Amino acid sequence: MKAGVAALTAGILGSTGVLLFLIAFGTDYWLLATETCGVFERGNSTLQTGEAETPAEARKEILTFHHEGFFWRCWFFGEGYPETIWTFWYTSQAHPKFCMHGYLFPMPIALGPFPHPSYDTTAVYRGFWTAFIMLAVATGLVGGLLLVCGVPFVSPRSYKVGGGFLLASGGLFLLLIFLFVIWKEFAADFQKYILLERSEKCMDDVPVHVYYGWSFMFAAAGVPLVLLSGLLFFLIGRDIMKSLE
Repeated sequence: MKAGVAALTAGILGSTGVLLFLIAFGTDYWLLATETCGVFERGNSTLQTGEAETPAEARKEILTFHHEGFFWRCWFFGEGYPETIWTFWYTSQAHPKFCMHGYLFPMPIALGPFPHPSYDTTAVYRGFWTAFIMLAVATGLVGGLLLVCGVPFVSPRSYKVGGGFLLASGGLFLLLIFLFVIWKEFAADFQKYILLERSEKCMDDVPVHVYYGWSFMFAAAGVPLVLLSGLLFFLIGRDIMKSLE
């Protein structure tokens, strides 16, 4: 009876945590930013301000909102919109919105066929972050599948293995969050990262405001739930195996 209640509690915690991980992985709001450099125009290889438009004029005319995640990097112009994180909420965003693939998030990527020289040194960090988030999501899904199959039959082996996978998934997401915080607070040059090649045409004092996004918060909320669920399932499986000996 006690094992059943504990398994039910662990299942609720684990399913909620994995769902939060999937939302964090699938949504593009890990990083939020605003700036007033200028309007994007599509050129041959980059997104840049118009030649006839000066940085000072661009700053007076438009406020640009950026948000990005694993799959997409998007921006929209919010003239007349308040410069708060609530403007990034899906129902509050201005339209149209423009997006580009962001699989190499969270470090800068070039927009043209050739990489920008200043971005080359970020390739290793970028690759690790991408690999870790895919591995973390896959591990959480495998652990959840094992537990779904094992719970109806009270399989101690499935409890232990599934709990181990959940612990691994929670640990990987904890590492991802740590890497993201280190990158945001200490490593990234947001003047270049958010403005990309436009930074060379913007005024030096263009304000770039950066915030943690909803996806980051979902991932952070899911970590303790998944870790606790994995630990409970592992302990339940171990106790059942001991009782059967």
